[in-house]
Amino acid sequence: MPFQRIEAEKLSHSVVRQIEQLILRGILKPGERLPSERELSERLGVSRPSLREAVAELQSRGLLATRAGAGIYVADVLGSAFSPALIRLFAAHEEAVFDYIAFRRDLESIAAARAATYGSDTDLKVIDTVFRKMEAAHSKRNPSDEAELDAEFHLAIIEASHNVIMLHMMRSMFDLLREGVFFNRQIMFRNRTTRDILLEHHRAINDALQARDPEAAREAVVVHLSLIERTLESQKKAEANEAVARLRYAHEQDR
Repeated sequence: MPFQRIEAEKLSHSVVRQIEQLILRGILKPGERLPSERELSERLGVSRPSLREAVAELQSRGLLATRAGAGIYVADVLGSAFSPALIRLFAAHEEAVFDYIAFRRDLESIAAARAATYGSDTDLKVIDTVFRKMEAAHSKRNPSDEAELDAEFHLAIIEASHNVIMLHMMRSMFDLLREGVFFNRQIMFRNRTTRDILLEHHRAINDALQARDPEAAREAVVVHLSLIERTLESQKKAEANEAVARLRYAHEQDR
């Protein structure tokens, strides 16, 4: 009979599986530093040789990376989502901006509904905490902090949806947003009226999530991202009209 004796699993394999799960679920993020070897071995309850063996295996798989004199870090596993050539193409064509917003509206509305349904109490508390920080930044009239917290708020919702594919895909998308590839979020927060409306949209999303109302959460996200789309369209038209006005003025001066 083709049966083989079952052997106890090596400790290093258990460590590998646990770290893999933490990366997969987004708990360990790209670029995040792991605790020291001593601390990590104590937390996991394994010997240092077993931990080193696990780390070496994860490094060979491209999930961990060593920085000389700095320790072990989670590798930039999101870096390959878009090639540099495609990123440059996105940046050069404004239609990519609106496709990006439409993509976010479709996926984030689903994520919000999932977060209201499947998010843990801790997940919802994290989202509420980020929103309270947004309120504080809004009162201080700090567009830079408010824009950064905006991204953090939406990512917290993605994390609360408990879909690992969506999580890693959207994290990659938000990294491009932070780099200003699609649009400069701070521009959205310069206008006081727009800032007030955006804050109320985030409040509506947060309220729906805290009430665990998936349909209200879905609709609130759709309303929010539709406003961003309209605002950017208006900005683009205003910029185009301003450019035409400058050309006309220059032409009149040359006559």
